[in-house]
Amino acid sequence: MNINIKPVIKWSGSKRSQAFEIVNKIPKHNKYFEPFLGGGSIMYALNPSNAICSDICEPLIKLWDVIKKDPIGLADYYREQWERMQEEGYQVYYEIRDEFNSSFSPYNLLFLSRTCVNGLIRFNSDGQFNNSLHYSRKGINPETLRKIILDWSSRIQTVTFKTCDYKEATKEAGDGDFIYLDPPYFNTKGRYYNLSTIDFDEFFDYIKELNNRGVKWALSFDGKTTNKDYSVQLPEDLFVNHYYLHAGKSAFKKVMDKQSNTVYESLYTNY
Repeated sequence: MNINIKPVIKWSGSKRSQAFEIVNKIPKHNKYFEPFLGGGSIMYALNPSNAICSDICEPLIKLWDVIKKDPIGLADYYREQWERMQEEGYQVYYEIRDEFNSSFSPYNLLFLSRTCVNGLIRFNSDGQFNNSLHYSRKGINPETLRKIILDWSSRIQTVTFKTCDYKEATKEAGDGDFIYLDPPYFNTKGRYYNLSTIDFDEFFDYIKELNNRGVKWALSFDGKTTNKDYSVQLPEDLFVNHYYLHAGKSAFKKVMDKQSNTVYESLYTNY
């Protein structure tokens, strides 16, 4: 099965284009863990019956919990604020942004994420939302978003959401369980939420520990483009297979260099 995943949360590093290819490589397992949840494309495509999904970004996890528990209330809130913004103007967006930066309400966050520039959820070092309104677009239609929210909500009822780091999130994983790992990539120098970063030596030790515990895992990581290889040389004793998955074209290269540059991302597995 390979269907078009309509995102409910847009998040940097989305795996929507690869989701079903990744899921097709996931073996049978007991419990599913995803400790770098982000936009949740793999969780959606897999539709697990027993899962713990987590992230250290607390506002993100609060929003996932609301999608699970109060999808109608969330959809109603978006519609009310969207209609208010059409009538009253752009200042509504900045009122809601100020409100989020005081209360960190997940209802505010969804509205901001669907009306901000390019749908990019972006926080400053204090955890405050700092992206601007996308003035040339109205934001997603409320009824379209309602259908998306309800669809996702129906697929995550068996998921437990947690705010914690990857080690804490997967400490209960054992033989027969599966973990999908999608950390910030090694070569992008990307910052994790709240400007903390991943210590990759520590992360590779963690993977070794998972192997010793009999946990199966898949890791999405740096890959390559048509003309440059960004792959990371993982210690060979950590993994069994290394795949390159087609991830589309690089929009940045197309705009900056007028080139069409195909991107392939790595997927490592220990099985």
